[in-house]
Amino acid sequence: MTGLPPYYFRVKDNGALVFRVDSENRQRRLELDHIATVNVNNGSVKPQGDTVLSAEDEAAISDWMTARRAELDARIVDDIQRAVDHLNLTAHWAQSQASEAELEAVTDRLLLAMHDLRTVLVRKRADRVLRD
Repeated sequence: MTGLPPYYFRVKDNGALVFRVDSENRQRRLELDHIATVNVNNGSVKPQGDTVLSAEDEAAISDWMTARRAELDARIVDDIQRAVDHLNLTAHWAQSQASEAELEAVTDRLLLAMHDLRTVLVRKRADRVLRD
């Protein structure tokens, strides 16, 4: 097997399990050697068992964490843009398709969520205006 990356990151909540990829062994089998667990939120890297991470391991993990943080940040913005679309679709649904029973089932929760969001957005905008 050729062309495989030297590391594999199994993504999990808040980070990943890091494996060193080994395809150059006597059995010619693909082996994943668990070398560390990383937490993207706090930047911690915990070597697995008695593993001592090499400078190459640490550099690969650092590069992955930087790329992963950028990917997660981009996803957050994309999710918010989708939320705006969903709000617009919800307004259209409420105006043109929703039955009275359906509206009754969701109105209070929607109004509270929108009020909370509006309060946060107005406060954040006021903070930016005052700061600028």
